[in-house]
Amino acid sequence: MRLLSTGHGVAGTLAALTLLLTVAGAQAQDRPRHGGELIFLVPSEPPSYDGHREGTFGTVHPLAPHYNTLLRIDPNDRTGTQPAPDIAEAWTISPDGLTYTLKLRQGVRFHDGSVLTSRDVKATYDKIIFPPADVISMRKGSYGAVEAVEAPDPQAIRFRLKWPEASFLVILSSPYSWIFKADILARDMRWYEKNVMGTGPFKFVEHVKGSHWVGKRNPDYWDKGKPYLDGYRALFITASSAQVSAVRGERAHIQFRGFSPADRDNLVQALGSKITVQESPWNCLALVAMNHERKPFDDKRVRRALTLALDRYEASRSLSKIAVVKEVGGIQVPGTPWATPPAELEKLAGYGHDIRAARAEARRLLREAGLPEGFAFTFKNRGLPQPYETVGIWLIDQWRQIGLSVKQETIEASAHVSMLRRGDFDVAMDAQCSFIVEPDVDIQKFQSAGISDNNYGRYKDPVLDDLFLRQARAMDLDERKRHLRAFEKRLLDDEVHYIYTLQWHRIVPHSAKVRGWTITPAHYLNQQLDTVWLAE
Repeated sequence: MRLLSTGHGVAGTLAALTLLLTVAGAQAQDRPRHGGELIFLVPSEPPSYDGHREGTFGTVHPLAPHYNTLLRIDPNDRTGTQPAPDIAEAWTISPDGLTYTLKLRQGVRFHDGSVLTSRDVKATYDKIIFPPADVISMRKGSYGAVEAVEAPDPQAIRFRLKWPEASFLVILSSPYSWIFKADILARDMRWYEKNVMGTGPFKFVEHVKGSHWVGKRNPDYWDKGKPYLDGYRALFITASSAQVSAVRGERAHIQFRGFSPADRDNLVQALGSKITVQESPWNCLALVAMNHERKPFDDKRVRRALTLALDRYEASRSLSKIAVVKEVGGIQVPGTPWATPPAELEKLAGYGHDIRAARAEARRLLREAGLPEGFAFTFKNRGLPQPYETVGIWLIDQWRQIGLSVKQETIEASAHVSMLRRGDFDVAMDAQCSFIVEPDVDIQKFQSAGISDNNYGRYKDPVLDDLFLRQARAMDLDERKRHLRAFEKRLLDDEVHYIYTLQWHRIVPHSAKVRGWTITPAHYLNQQLDTVWLAE
């Protein structure tokens, strides 16, 4: 992460350094103050209110302040990797690694005044891990190791595993795993799709679709003295220009997801010392989903041609100047412990440096598959400017260079996931954004349809499923890496079930009044807002 103000030339550099030192010094000396309403922007509205069901920041950003999770990622950890207490204040792990027992805090109450117990936590995790047939759980694929969830007493919750899993505490820290009330779930398992009632630092006030979401301070919050804010207001604004205008005009304090490099520079130029910028690598990327149930995309030769057409290295150089994308990577963020070394990555289809040879091979595969020159299909893109619009234009241009004629159809962001779930597409933009750099989280979506609810390629691949389990169970670092490389090769090269584009880069300019919020590589973290306060 870096905290900066972008200037031009020597004067700009000195101004940036002065602002960095001033802000750092002020934040070190300031004490959190109570009061004020945080106003933030959200480029997408929630498809539903149920965090167990959804995978979009459009659900997390407005709703997370109403809930707690069992564990959370430490809000002060810039790497976004360290589990910390939330509803659970402590935990123990059995010597064989198969039993996790977590002690719950006392005095935690739901917003209706009822006391939270282990019964509520068990009902929540039964819904996430073992959902009924008509209930969608986006993250059940991450819990394949769990054999049972037990509530041995009102203040303890126990997870019994089928095999040891080093990532289990991290998985329990998911910002989506909001604790729901057992009595409500017993009456209606889908009640939370349209209603809000948690234990979090803020109570729900209203949601006006297309306009805003409002939360107010929970005076009975278990963490005494928090939250600092009187409340918050989330404004739903899709257009990036309107978002930048709102921050520049000081009508909003922050947009937590991120802005483009040009937007950052414009805001710093306009607001000077009134703006603070935080940047970080971003565990997020745009994917291309190809519907394996539709011809000709059931043919892996066609899928392979689509990835071979992409000049990822040139795109990294050019697109990073105008969009929130940067690194060429495989199934893990480049530079992290599980990432593929560049020399190995270059062996995968679409990752070589000889783009002419790759495109010649792509054309040959299309002919072999029986596709005529100029074969046409529609690419359905997500209706968000950054980075989907830019990446979509790039993809269409790349495919044109192997003789394909592609029309782009833009789907409104909140409707895009529903379209993917229905399978109403040939080729579509998808995304993989995780709350932590951890293989079990980052690649669980690519397991077979039926195991993973968000495998929108709609394929079944038992070999890939087996490789996922092998890497998840491997406690030895080198052994796990071997399984991950095999998983990656099958996913992106042998079968080309999905196409990766470029890794993202996160840039969050915000009002210098906003304190107590730390950027991480995931735009889902630190959204409970209990640590955030506004300087005068």
